[in-house]
Amino acid sequence: MSFNKNDKKVISAWTMYDWANSVYPLVITSAIFPIFYEGNTNEIVTFLGLEFVNTEIYSYIISLSYLIVTFLSPLLSGIADYSGNKKTYMQFFCYLGALSCISFYFFNKVPLELGMISVLLGSIGFSGSLVFYNAYLPEIATPDLHDKVSAKGYSRGYIGASLLLIISLVLIQGFSMPAEYAFVMTGVWWVAFGQITFRGLPSNIYNHKPKGNRLSKGFNELKKVWAELKTQKSLKRYLAAFFTYSMGVQTIMLMAVFFGTKEITWGEGEMQTGLIVSILVIQFIAVAGAYLMAYLSKKIGNIKTLGIVVAIWAVICVVAYAFVYTPIHFYLIAATIGLVMGGIQSLSRSTYSKLLPETEDHASYFSFYDVLEKMGIVIGTFFFGFIEGMFSIRESVLMLIVFFVIGFLLLLRVPKTEALEGSES
Repeated sequence: MSFNKNDKKVISAWTMYDWANSVYPLVITSAIFPIFYEGNTNEIVTFLGLEFVNTEIYSYIISLSYLIVTFLSPLLSGIADYSGNKKTYMQFFCYLGALSCISFYFFNKVPLELGMISVLLGSIGFSGSLVFYNAYLPEIATPDLHDKVSAKGYSRGYIGASLLLIISLVLIQGFSMPAEYAFVMTGVWWVAFGQITFRGLPSNIYNHKPKGNRLSKGFNELKKVWAELKTQKSLKRYLAAFFTYSMGVQTIMLMAVFFGTKEITWGEGEMQTGLIVSILVIQFIAVAGAYLMAYLSKKIGNIKTLGIVVAIWAVICVVAYAFVYTPIHFYLIAATIGLVMGGIQSLSRSTYSKLLPETEDHASYFSFYDVLEKMGIVIGTFFFGFIEGMFSIRESVLMLIVFFVIGFLLLLRVPKTEALEGSES
């Protein structure tokens, strides 16, 4: 079976998964659920007989979810590459995540330990599906279009997620809908729009015909990719840089709202509205940020553009620690985060896809990318929670500067390649 890259319908179907699943990181991890969680838990909570700060235990659960995906995704991606059924695994994690979102409806009606199972499984479903979703990028588009296609996906995600958030807010604040129904809507949205992607994406592009034990064959596929990866100097050095700066980026995205609830001096009744406004500011500016960085990378190259973005992230941490105390400060820092969030997510994915060698094992290669991102989240969120437990959330933000500085220095070590050079290089 032959497959032609750059098919507009296939690319459109692929980018629709960003539209479908981006409601999870916005509604669940960034906007409505963190506020709901703060309102339905005490500052100090008891979990499995031990006492924790509420956001501390939340960060530990998120860390655990990504640790599980870190171990699962490489093996599953090896099996997916061997059997040619990436889409099946992508569907499984999509449905796991969506059903977990729906189960958030019961969060404040059950013991905290049970509620946190929903948090754990939702996070696993979201991040697990992205391994196989991202692996489609080099299969459906040629390298010259990777930055543009990746940016289109993230942009659709920001717009779709913002639309559902606005709908949820109108229903919650205008029609007194309980916040729990927003979690159900998130799960339904994710599954419903995911069907567009599943119908449009091809299956088994390379016409693999698996025989024998898929588990052992999948493991062998993984070993083969690992051996190939060790010979790719540019790829290895880029992954080291990505791993480091991603710790800071992902941790900020997961924990920023909690900084807003604890460190910003809001007026009476202003906090919820203020946090939601700042999140929407981030989302809409991120759309422009994704396209801006794709344009900039075309001019000066991927690595230089990433270096600029990572440096801005480091400045954001310094400013947030030292100066952000009032709502207007929070809105300004949110706008800056939006500009660089869309750019760094989109460009990191497309840069990696450009560096891949000619291969049919895209899921296995992207599993290494995903493992490093998830391990970064494990380390970043763990230390964020640990430092907050010892000092305060403001010191946790300060700690993140280390990740951006080291990540910037590691980007300088990535060898120049033709695929990463811009038109002005």
